[in-house]
Amino acid sequence: MPTVRNARGADLYAVSDDESTVLPIQSKALSKRSAVPLGSSLENLRSPWWIVTLNANSAAPTCYILSLEEVRQLAVRNVKATGAISHWLEPKVYAVPEFEEAWHRLGEPS
Repeated sequence: MPTVRNARGADLYAVSDDESTVLPIQSKALSKRSAVPLGSSLENLRSPWWIVTLNANSAAPTCYILSLEEVRQLAVRNVKATGAISHWLEPKVYAVPEFEEAWHRLGEPS
């Protein structure tokens, strides 16, 4: 189930058949291999699961499934000359075999 555009937090909610389990998911769709912007504070990130899709506009997209803790641990911090802080998730840390099409990480549907 997708959320409303520009909603804070999750972009998708995966729900079990009996609606007893709900997984909030943050989705990032990229047309090519590039860094994922994460904002100014990693503490503002909410969704427990993240799916980064590369080649999202193609017939063969690839998805990488990461937990929130992995996103926070792998993030890079950048401080501009103005003092503005931004965080990024670089492709070399998320586009790896461990996360590639790793749908099993979300758990078994029940």
